[in-house]
Amino acid sequence: VQLQAFGGGFVQAGDSLRLSCATSGSTFRAVSWFRQAPGKEREFVAGIMWSSRVTFYADLVKGRFTISRDSAKNSVYLQMDNLKPEDTAVYYCAAGATMIVGMRRNRDAYAFWGQGTLVTVSS
Repeated sequence: VQLQAFGGGFVQAGDSLRLSCATSGSTFRAVSWFRQAPGKEREFVAGIMWSSRVTFYADLVKGRFTISRDSAKNSVYLQMDNLKPEDTAVYYCAAGATMIVGMRRNRDAYAFWGQGTLVTVSS
């Protein structure tokens, strides 16, 4: 199983950015994005259940970020709008072959991780 995250970059506050997560095509139960800012714990950002396409978000990004998937391309996307300096972090995509609904925002529920892509938002 391989995950590859890309699309990060340097943007200004208020700009948009779209991250992509290419998967190896394995069947996952859920794919999510997490982020880790310098000196902070890795935190949940957004996730999508692969079969049902049900999405779930952290409160901090709800209304600004949108997660989606393209099963034909085995890819998951994170559209980030109205970016803020506090969104600066390394963003990771993660996948779980099994998932308990109550755990889907917990990083320990995800067995597979991509390498991360850096997003820097300048004020």
